[in-house]
Amino acid sequence: MISDNLLTKLNEQITHEFYSAHYYLAMAAYFMKEDLDGFANFFIVQAEEERFHAMKFFGFINDQGREAVITGFKDPKRDFKSAEEIFSLALEHEKLVTSLINDLMSLAQEEKHYPSISFLQWFIDEQVEEEAGMNKLLSKVQRVGEKGHGILMLDKELAARTFTPAAE
Repeated sequence: MISDNLLTKLNEQITHEFYSAHYYLAMAAYFMKEDLDGFANFFIVQAEEERFHAMKFFGFINDQGREAVITGFKDPKRDFKSAEEIFSLALEHEKLVTSLINDLMSLAQEEKHYPSISFLQWFIDEQVEEEAGMNKLLSKVQRVGEKGHGILMLDKELAARTFTPAAE
């Protein structure tokens, strides 16, 4: 059975995941305002992924016979100044999420709760992809700059992104 301490941390992660979705929607709103619909699409899809992650935690907690607790969170930042700032912030946010997942894994290992260890391994692997993807896009934005054909080509590339739930 999941300990009360681990349960609290897993429930907190649900909140972090839903916050991430809102944060990425705020980023999408900036790009919509800037008429960069591909960039907006990228972050809308990113928000869908974060909600999917939150629901994975929700389902896992319930499958373990415990109660998922949904709480609120602070408003996300919304006064962005550039694409480079947004991707830099998104990368830093993914690094924060990675640290939270790593802390959860450490706690699950400390408590020898093997179902949680197995469950969290998926998120460990996912965060490697998340950080690498954000880092790559930040590098691309830095390379092409904020004006001109490069940013429009990148916008077109990001417009093609779709949400595909990860296989279980």
